[in-house]
Amino acid sequence: MKNDVNRQVLLKARPTGIPQAEHFELVERPLPVPGDGQVLVRNLYLSVDPAMRGWVSAVANYSEPVPLGGVMRSIAAGRIVESRHRDWQAGDLVVGMFGWQDFAAVDASAIQAKVTDTDVPLSAWLGVLGINGLTAYFGLLDAGQPKPGETVVVSTAAGSVGSCVGQIARIKGCRAVGIAGGATKTALCRDAFGYNAAIDYKSGDLDAALAAACPKGIDVYFDNTAGKISDAVLRHLNVGARVVICGTASIASWDPIPLGPRVERHLLVKRARMQGILIFDYAARYGDGRADLARWVRESKLRYREDILDGIEQAPDAIAGLYRGDNLGKRLIKIAVP
Repeated sequence: MKNDVNRQVLLKARPTGIPQAEHFELVERPLPVPGDGQVLVRNLYLSVDPAMRGWVSAVANYSEPVPLGGVMRSIAAGRIVESRHRDWQAGDLVVGMFGWQDFAAVDASAIQAKVTDTDVPLSAWLGVLGINGLTAYFGLLDAGQPKPGETVVVSTAAGSVGSCVGQIARIKGCRAVGIAGGATKTALCRDAFGYNAAIDYKSGDLDAALAAACPKGIDVYFDNTAGKISDAVLRHLNVGARVVICGTASIASWDPIPLGPRVERHLLVKRARMQGILIFDYAARYGDGRADLARWVRESKLRYREDILDGIEQAPDAIAGLYRGDNLGKRLIKIAVP
């Protein structure tokens, strides 16, 4: 790459479902110049997250959609190469909303964290110490409120969020049961992430498998999928259960809203609670969450896997690959040497 060129991945067309490679384009633009109060960040790793599907959708979401022709919104980890803000220095490693591009000239408010735990790989700050780990941490502990001895069930259990949820449940003294697709991912749940049991939703009777894996019922369900998997899980909820809604990966489109079994009877009879989790609501507490997550990583209580693509050219198809299940672990794109 030439030093005076900034490669950017732009949103070319708005998808109606899962964004595909053809919805993006890779362009070269001049290197940006930071203004007063801004910093210039050289991105090193770009994050790829299921939430990005919602960020490009025209359907109402929790954030404004990425505009057509705009740089794809993304959390990234990089190094400040020029600073025009008194609180930040050239050389600082930072994480923030910098977008799918080589360089980002951004206001200091776009920086979410300064990388301090340098004994942990920088890439981990976009996964286990980033919004994935933090979503698992606050979603399970604040919304799920697990108690020792309870059964916690997690869908997409081998993913970057789900794998953390299962391990945090175990750390807190719970029985963890994962749901994943295929023998490879269920084995990963058991062997790498320490789930007590793992269910392959693609094989056999899911309802019977849940009954066998959860003989005392389900106290906490961490839902990353919605759809048929969640319909099956709800039938096994205990009285007083908590359902944490983190994602809806199995639903191809919400326009029109798909029909399916109703949840109200389960919530009523079981006196259960269902709550959505959006990690940005916990921004003021990120530091506390990261401190616990980093400690558990150092103590080998919290393990993680990464799926690292090489080069910004891989970005256009990266989101679609998530939904195809191509990755084993947190998906990242490495675009420069740390």
